[in-house]
Amino acid sequence: MPLVEVWSSFLILGSVALAWQYLEIRKIRNALRNIAGPPSASYVKGNIPQFFSRDSTNFQRHLAFDYPPVAKLYSMFGRPMLYVSDPKALHTVMIKEEPSFPEPDSFIGMNSLLFGRGLLATLGQDFVSVLIAGVRTDTTRLAGDTHRKQRKLLNPAFSINHMRHIIPIFYNVVHRLREGIRRQVAGGTEEIDMLNWMGRTALELIGQGGLGYSFDPLVEDVHNEYGHALKTLVPNMVKLPVVRLMVPYLMKVGPAAFRRLIINLIPDGDVQRVKCIVDTMDFQSRDIFEKKKAALLQGEEAVLQQVGEGKDIISILMRANASTSEADRLPEDQIIAQMSTLVFAATDTTSNTLARILQILAERPDVQEKLRAEVLDAHAGESLSYDELDQLPLLDSVCRETLRLNPPAQFTSRVANRDTILPLSEPIVGIDGSLITEIPLVKGTEVMIGILGCNASKQLWGEDAHEWKPERWLAPLPGKVTKSTIPGVYANLMTFVGGKRACIGFKFSEMEMKVVLAVLLTNFTFELTGKPIVWNAAGVRYPTVGSVSNQPQMPLKVRLYQGAKA
Repeated sequence: MPLVEVWSSFLILGSVALAWQYLEIRKIRNALRNIAGPPSASYVKGNIPQFFSRDSTNFQRHLAFDYPPVAKLYSMFGRPMLYVSDPKALHTVMIKEEPSFPEPDSFIGMNSLLFGRGLLATLGQDFVSVLIAGVRTDTTRLAGDTHRKQRKLLNPAFSINHMRHIIPIFYNVVHRLREGIRRQVAGGTEEIDMLNWMGRTALELIGQGGLGYSFDPLVEDVHNEYGHALKTLVPNMVKLPVVRLMVPYLMKVGPAAFRRLIINLIPDGDVQRVKCIVDTMDFQSRDIFEKKKAALLQGEEAVLQQVGEGKDIISILMRANASTSEADRLPEDQIIAQMSTLVFAATDTTSNTLARILQILAERPDVQEKLRAEVLDAHAGESLSYDELDQLPLLDSVCRETLRLNPPAQFTSRVANRDTILPLSEPIVGIDGSLITEIPLVKGTEVMIGILGCNASKQLWGEDAHEWKPERWLAPLPGKVTKSTIPGVYANLMTFVGGKRACIGFKFSEMEMKVVLAVLLTNFTFELTGKPIVWNAAGVRYPTVGSVSNQPQMPLKVRLYQGAKA
């Protein structure tokens, strides 16, 4: 075919695609024309830079709190999106009509690129392209309800009963954390980057409890390529907001090897750094998997000699997968994909929340002392059982209140795959002044799940909703909270989302936080340094000293608690 004809074909196809996009955007704009929201910053980028950039915290709060619980904002080329924090609307999206609101292609595609076909990148009977480090594959129909099969095999490893069995692993890791910090404060009060410690600890906890693998001895500094890659993924991804939106289109361009070639040719340092991070995660995950598979084939004695003694999540998954029916069995690449998925999902989310709790306790020494006394009264905080930790009311309240006001991820997204109606728990006022009780959604409308907007809604939680008050959990919650249809899987909150796509590891995360706090507070005291701490917006929010630094950190003054055991 002559070159002119090739270019003419591309031009025709491109024109058709643009025309289709224009018509779809026009339909969505017409359907949502009466919904209030902030104006678009530009036609090309919409509100994307305001909403997704590192310094977008104020804009996200403005959207969550200064507009109705369903507000409009704009994606690229004037495409409207909805920010939704209304409980009834959220219940419709996440539970009642969940099949009609899958994650957008950009979310599924990006997680496929980063982690493979794990929980964050699979949909039932859907098309998913997978590209990890240039290895396989082309677009393939995933047979059966892939996400359901994965959760079915993983659920036993995240049950309360299993948490009781692996809590000794938690204490083994956290006691090493205690010894590492003790060495740093041996000479008195020291300024310590507690985010670094929390990140190392969270990584080691999910490493041992999740993979049966040790990343970090904690009592000494070591470099681990896998751990370093995971720690640097979020700060590097936040630099690529527009690239994330282009992923669905990239996934449709040729075979995996060709897409890999395109990525290699992109002259952007941030893109190349993310590519290297993905390469490292994939190589390390496959190496761990092969060693575990070999141990399982050798028998129980070989398994018991591994880190975690076969009680880790992936070992349980591999055993369950081997014994399940052929129809429900997962291919090896999906098991490998769970590894980086679980480690990523469990590391920054929990470690950054722990850093936030320690910062708040440093700001509120009265609560810090009360919490320390509560834990000390319960056997001095030494190796409390799952049930004993779960029955400490102030510890539970501090964790819940911090997760309420400071969810690691402040939003997630869904997209309507058909025309439907979004009902509201209370009417909102439209741009023309009319009352709106339900919103017609056109197929293709993206819905941002307002985690922060729902968690800190004054309509639900009262006028003090924006204040950190752990005592609110020690009394009956407001009736609007308990009687509403908030679909969150945890504590009437949206922090761990809800429905079939809820965070599978929320119990693991909760118990991890409680073990770490119980041990640290009975051994150390924490004070502010006076340095300005800024929490930056990202897929998972992270702190830095000031708004210029690119180094995630949370410095606190730490000293040995006088009543701590030697």
